[in-house]
Amino acid sequence: MTYGHVDIIQRVSELFDHVYVAVLRNREKQSFFSIDERLEMLHLSVKELDNVSVESFDGLVVEYARKKGATAIVRGLRAVTDFEYEFKLATMNRNLDPEIETIFMMTSSQYSFLSSSAVKEVASFGGDVSQWVSPEVAKRLYAKYQINERGKQD
Repeated sequence: MTYGHVDIIQRVSELFDHVYVAVLRNREKQSFFSIDERLEMLHLSVKELDNVSVESFDGLVVEYARKKGATAIVRGLRAVTDFEYEFKLATMNRNLDPEIETIFMMTSSQYSFLSSSAVKEVASFGGDVSQWVSPEVAKRLYAKYQINERGKQD
């Protein structure tokens, strides 16, 4: 959960009455953090936003959106390189349920270069990630890599 994610969620929360931040439970993909850890970090990151709920789901995102009565799926984009992949997903979702729109939102320019992979790599070497993630996320990253507060491996 980077500040780029938080940026998109905050801005989207100003556009919609209610926002569901939905995390896919993908049993085929090995994530760096468990689903429960990811949900907890998300909850902490958006706790001030009264109209935002954080949940996990299984299956297709359009089915999840339909169950929630959502009218749109919002996808964050950092750069043009993200668009092709996201466009394919949006087209597939549109075919599955033409009544649910996909809206693309560009992250703020100060986060346009930021990716979770890059943050994890910097953290793995004990680098300072405090400008890109919350203190709680940074603490958890360093713990995963067994990096102490001085940036050295334990």
